[in-house]
Amino acid sequence: MMADKRERFVALAEKRVSRAIHELRLIGNLSNTHNYTYTHDDAHRIVTALEQEIKLLKGRFAAGVLKNQPKFKL
Repeated sequence: MMADKRERFVALAEKRVSRAIHELRLIGNLSNTHNYTYTHDDAHRIVTALEQEIKLLKGRFAAGVLKNQPKFKL
């Protein structure tokens, strides 16, 4: 039973973390001023939202369940 839980964790973690890294790279592509126009405030809000989510993620691993999951919106 414990091995099954570990195997599921590893399989899901590898897929989800890889997908998250891919999505972060796509967000990083938004910084290309040749293709997009954005303000300093836009960039700051994106980075702040991502940093906040990382803090929440760390807290979940440290303490357990997350109660509030904020949504991002520019």
